[in-house]
Amino acid sequence: MSEAMHLAIEPNTRITLNFSLALETGEEVDSNFGQDPVSFVMGDGSLLPGFERRLLGMRAGDEAEFRIPSEEGFGDPQDDNIQEIPRREFDEGAPLEPGMLFSFADAAGGEVPGMIAAVGEDSVTVDFNHPLSGRTIHFRVRIARVEPAELH
Repeated sequence: MSEAMHLAIEPNTRITLNFSLALETGEEVDSNFGQDPVSFVMGDGSLLPGFERRLLGMRAGDEAEFRIPSEEGFGDPQDDNIQEIPRREFDEGAPLEPGMLFSFADAAGGEVPGMIAAVGEDSVTVDFNHPLSGRTIHFRVRIARVEPAELH
């Protein structure tokens, strides 16, 4: 048994895990169970702090399920993230329907996903809140490995 087998998750450890995210309705949003586990270093921004905090102290072989309220997950929807965009800014023939997801350029040149909330004659209402904002997330994890991050 190497020391790594007993290492608990703490800041600056590399964690390899399987996870799933589900809504309170039971609808699964994302999962890699049944696939190779993913690795990341605690604190590298791969996971939201509310998710990371719940992993602290877990060890290889541990499994757990956490209920993460929106304020510790993807945040609560913000009214100022809902914007009216002139219809002419979309391709003329583009079919626009509520629920469609588009990618928009942000001021920094990155891309921001926005969901169409409503379509008017001259403008389109786009919701830039994270699709999981305002939702409680059921986060299930199985820890495969915990290693000191500096080994990589």
